[in-house]
Amino acid sequence: MHPPATPAALLFAYAFLSNIALAFVPHEPAIIWYGPRLGVWTTTLVATAGTMLAAVVDHRMFAPLIARMARASSPSSPLSASRRGGEGVRTWPERLFRRFPFVTIALSGLTPLPFFPFKALALATGCPAGKYTAAVAARCLPRYALLAWLGAAVQVPVWIMVALFALLMIPSLRMVWWRRAAS
Repeated sequence: MHPPATPAALLFAYAFLSNIALAFVPHEPAIIWYGPRLGVWTTTLVATAGTMLAAVVDHRMFAPLIARMARASSPSSPLSASRRGGEGVRTWPERLFRRFPFVTIALSGLTPLPFFPFKALALATGCPAGKYTAAVAARCLPRYALLAWLGAAVQVPVWIMVALFALLMIPSLRMVWWRRAAS
């Protein structure tokens, strides 16, 4: 039996929009919400597919932009030197990432840390698109399965879902308000 097309399409679109580079909406509440409605594995696979599409779009849009910025910057720039493999300033996260990019991205899904620093590091260090997309899938699949299972196993009241969404929106709204105040 196939899941209804409309909820699956909505989840796919939301997963894409909540994982694109400049997104500011959380994906966790949507995955928890759809877990009991679409089933754990359908929710997991649809949300992962939307996230993988976002990864492809991010890589195609931002990796070339970052490369151009690195070439245009002064030759002594740390980003320019590190992209060329030169003696740029390399921090321990960058050294770790350059050595194990797939593992670093995949394991980042097991941490409560936000993903955008790992995404920025992948794009800035020139991680290949296929490896990056596969690592994003490996990162999301277990995380989304756990969130969908949580939604299916525990009857989460709507008011808690709304509160969770609002709570997860605070960092994004704070960034938007901070930018307006600085202008």
